Amino acid sequence: MGHEVLIANEAELRGAVKLDLGVVEIVEKAFAALSQGGVVMPPILSMDLPDAHGEVDVKTAYIPGFDGFAIKVSPGFFDNPKIGLPSLNGLMMLFSARTGLAQALFLDNGYLTDIRTAAAGAVAAKYLAPGSVTTAAVIGTGVQARLQMAAAHLVRPFGRVLVWGRDHEKAKACAADIEKLIPVEAEAVEEAALAVRDCQLLVTTTPAREPVVKAEWLHPGMHVTAMGSAQAGKNEIEPKALIAADLYVSDRAAQCELLGELQHAIKAKLWTGGAPAELGDVITGKRIGRPSPGALTICDLTGTGAQDTAIATHALAAITAAGGGTLLES
Repeated sequence: MGHEVLIANEAELRGAVKLDLGVVEIVEKAFAALSQGGVVMPPILSMDLPDAHGEVDVKTAYIPGFDGFAIKVSPGFFDNPKIGLPSLNGLMMLFSARTGLAQALFLDNGYLTDIRTAAAGAVAAKYLAPGSVTTAAVIGTGVQARLQMAAAHLVRPFGRVLVWGRDHEKAKACAADIEKLIPVEAEAVEEAALAVRDCQLLVTTTPAREPVVKAEWLHPGMHVTAMGSAQAGKNEIEPKALIAADLYVSDRAAQCELLGELQHAIKAKLWTGGAPAELGDVITGKRIGRPSPGALTICDLTGTGAQDTAIATHALAAITAAGGGTLLES
């Protein structure tokens, strides 16, 4: 006896799933579940393909209370633009947590990952950023630079955004796009240090392997979310900044030790404090969040399978409500 599987493509998912407070809420729920226990989340399966200048990551997690669990496959093949193809694509599969039967196949080309990653940034800002943010800054000029600012604006409605990237023209284009997404004044700055100096909320969204933010630039009364480092070797924040911060929070301690900013602080023998706080522990109140208005806080987001299960669950409900997708008999 067969059953039906819902298949939806990127266009249908873009129509049904928007970056809004509902998405932030379900991603926050996933982080809280990580803190409460019972989540089954294997280490990320990561395959490096240097011959093709590519990489593939596979993430999954079972969360108690969620009807399904997702398996997400994310290839990144970085020479693709030379032949007119995007460098990132991918898909998500959602299975029943009760029977293991396939429920949905989302051919999203990474769109759902983009949305859940941005939502995670909003969760970090909600719990760790100063209560009042007038200026936000972003280091990086890609899709996440735009989405991280839009997501953070949902929880901290700042009026000004500063953008820095290695390519100033791309930074200007990014600033213009941010102004179209949210009601802010956005400008590209010539030096990263200036962006950091003048903001209360900083998000780094680069694939850097050498720090793009120096510890000496950071100041009291600001929060930093680093979300570009999610593989061994990547590094956006100077390692000693993690020690200088009043509070350093990971999305998943075991992942950040291997893939996040924390890996470099450990290698440099700067970090000796054992496992760091996790964002889920701050959400559930197990750990204190922002210590004081004048504190310097850092959150390290490597991306978790729990977030993928959360966004895939949300997407199934949203696309079903919109009457989208195609049902196929398996």
